[in-house]
Amino acid sequence: MTILGSALVTGASRGLGARIAQRLAGDGWPVAVNYHSDRAGAERVVDAIVAAGGRAAAFRADVTSEDEVPGLVAAAEAELGPVQVLVANATGPQPLVPAADVSWQDHLDQLVFFVKSPALLMRATLPGMRALGTGRIVHIGSDSFERALPGASAYNAAKGAQIGLARTWARELGAYGITVNVVAPGWIPVERHGVVTTEDSAGYVRDVPLGRLGTPDDVADVVAFVASDAARFMTGERLTVNGGHTID
Repeated sequence: MTILGSALVTGASRGLGARIAQRLAGDGWPVAVNYHSDRAGAERVVDAIVAAGGRAAAFRADVTSEDEVPGLVAAAEAELGPVQVLVANATGPQPLVPAADVSWQDHLDQLVFFVKSPALLMRATLPGMRALGTGRIVHIGSDSFERALPGASAYNAAKGAQIGLARTWARELGAYGITVNVVAPGWIPVERHGVVTTEDSAGYVRDVPLGRLGTPDDVADVVAFVASDAARFMTGERLTVNGGHTID
């Protein structure tokens, strides 16, 4: 896709978001690296992008806040150009809670990240994408929706809602040249998981046809594909990145 604007990656100070930001920058995108509290991490990501010859800047904002999201997008666009690629990656705590103990607030906590935040970001970036006549919205999902892990009912329900959101947006926004897709990783160990040993992951890996854990690069490469011109005629889709773990 011809680069006319910038890419905004939320929750990009570490983990998947950091690698996605670096991968998109490697493809030539000026990248807005969003963070909430980890300024040092975001600055490290920006420094790595700049050292590799790319262009990036860090922007602090709570992407679940109706007050802060418009300011985030305005600041990013003022420095890097209109957002042409939006990657909704930011997430929050994902506690395991038995179904009998799940409260409505538990559900709201997950919906805030996977429905409210993407909705706020879409509304704030849509004018720029419409002006450009093209855009990419990429949700970072999870294969947990298929796996239906016990204790994760609030998280899984929100991830299901995320899929419905993306599919409906794909129909509505296609007229503006905007595609909307979901990239759904399996278990990808990142900083928040701490040290994951071979023994820790052995049971999981046994059920993965490709015989290994995924890496942040595996996810970032698929996001880069969805953001590229190679995916110009693909919208409303969910691409699962888990080595075949959820093959029926």
